[in-house]
Amino acid sequence: MNGKLSQLRAQIEQLDSLETAPAILKPLLDMMRLPSDQIKLEKVIELVSYDSAIAAQCLRMANSPLFGTRYIETVRCAVMALGLERVRSILFGLCMNRLMPQATWVIAPDAFWRHSLGCALVAQRMAQKIEYPEPEKAYLAGLLHDLGFLVNSVLYTEDFRECLRRAAEQRAPLHVIEAQLLGFTHCDSGQLLCEHWGLPQEFVDAVRSHHDASPLPGAGPLANLVRLSDLLCRVRHLGYGYDEIVGIDLRGDAAWQSLVTIYPALRDMDLVRFTLDIDGAMEQIVETVDSVFGAKSIAASTTN
Repeated sequence: MNGKLSQLRAQIEQLDSLETAPAILKPLLDMMRLPSDQIKLEKVIELVSYDSAIAAQCLRMANSPLFGTRYIETVRCAVMALGLERVRSILFGLCMNRLMPQATWVIAPDAFWRHSLGCALVAQRMAQKIEYPEPEKAYLAGLLHDLGFLVNSVLYTEDFRECLRRAAEQRAPLHVIEAQLLGFTHCDSGQLLCEHWGLPQEFVDAVRSHHDASPLPGAGPLANLVRLSDLLCRVRHLGYGYDEIVGIDLRGDAAWQSLVTIYPALRDMDLVRFTLDIDGAMEQIVETVDSVFGAKSIAASTTN
């Protein structure tokens, strides 16, 4: 590990000492290490109920038009209406917002969460299409893949802001500009944060390699699913809030080819229909983010 990454690791280890860290962050991270079928409903309800701002957000989302017309008044009913997977995403997103002072957001929060949730949804749907055995794991990996953006925003606010400015000006991939100006990318910082939090190696690999042109040696299918999902979202204008020039040839991508060797069904996937399906889900993604992670919601969560 070079000197910059060693310094970065030391700085990440100090993030847990931030006074703004929500009390539910540690138990939530413990929960995120578990498969969905091992998560206890009562534990999730307890975590949601622990923080009044988070409970209010879950109730607000459960009562949105996205989830029907029945009025929901209790946290228990909200958790059951939303589902464990979605609630876990909301909890994690709101915890991260609490860790991020408003002044340190470099990428607009709504753009960040739209991309993260979009990637989560695309990864899950692609996993289901190829009969990957744990589509909920693909969803979570998609949600986590850009954690390094939050690290870079907190620890290198102005330098990272300059990275975003140049990337937008050049319409270039942000990780390319990060490597030039910072000497590392959000993939590196995200990997170090995942390792510090003790997340499963599959998630670490997915975060580390989601911009790699070639599959990470030894990485499982999850890393390839996340890379393809990230590309699809950026091509469908669900990126980082600027107009990025992104070229994509899914069938020729190394991640696609790697997955095909394990899941031959991928070879017969109707990509046109799949991308139309993604387009159809974009409105739901935008409404979900605006309802839970939008500007008003973020301001509310950081003042409670």
